[in-house]
Amino acid sequence: MYCFARPSHAYLDLSPGIDFETKIFYKTHAPERLVEAFSKPGYVCSTIAMGANTDPYQPVEKRLKITRQILTVLRDWRHPVSIVTKGALVLRDIDLLSEMAALELASVTLSITTLDNALKGSLEPRAAGPAARLRCVRELSAAGIPVSVLMAPVIPGLNDEEIENIAAASADAGARSIGYVLLRLPYEVKDLFKEWLDTHAPEKAGRVMKLLREMRGGKDYDSQWGQRQKGTGPLADLLRRRFELARQRNGLDGERTLLRTDQFRDPNAAQQNELFS
Repeated sequence: MYCFARPSHAYLDLSPGIDFETKIFYKTHAPERLVEAFSKPGYVCSTIAMGANTDPYQPVEKRLKITRQILTVLRDWRHPVSIVTKGALVLRDIDLLSEMAALELASVTLSITTLDNALKGSLEPRAAGPAARLRCVRELSAAGIPVSVLMAPVIPGLNDEEIENIAAASADAGARSIGYVLLRLPYEVKDLFKEWLDTHAPEKAGRVMKLLREMRGGKDYDSQWGQRQKGTGPLADLLRRRFELARQRNGLDGERTLLRTDQFRDPNAAQQNELFS
């Protein structure tokens, strides 16, 4: 209910509520378009982030296999990719990801919001459960794939009490690092989330919004770059400090995995080399 991708449906003249729940768009020829982009003269290789707006492992991916096709192209072209997901389907592609990780071309981040199955069930009804996501961390890590955990979102007064437990569980599963994102309520998401609070956690609704506004300069949301991810003020500083201590205590303060771009199989460069060889 908190997903900041919901307004994308409004942009497409659909509702960020029921339409977001029932309609999804997919690119039918994404792998081909990717090859076209890579083949253009002047293309500069840099890490592609999958999962920055919506999850690359939507339930329909099990049938469409678009993400797997994209990963196959990236593997063949030696192009780096970082993935953020809440979906256990990522384990289906462990063969491709482990092959790429061996070449320092892939990393995965599992987004874990809560370890409480009941809260997960109402807040993220279509996503994998907490145990399944921790299993993903464990199996991906065992396959040599750099794995991080992202507690996203942290909802003050609702799941922030789980910070230390999620950090400990993530470390036990083999994660290298942990990060977090404070709840974001842009555009229509604000009203939808408030409605969810009133329905599923009415006794906490007032406190949750009060705490959030204290971290957002008195507003429900502040979109300012550099602040929208973490918030500002004493409570935001306290949240940041708790994460720092949890990282240190559990050995999760590893640096962000830097993926290689120097292995990219640039066909234009190959043609240039043949021309002057």
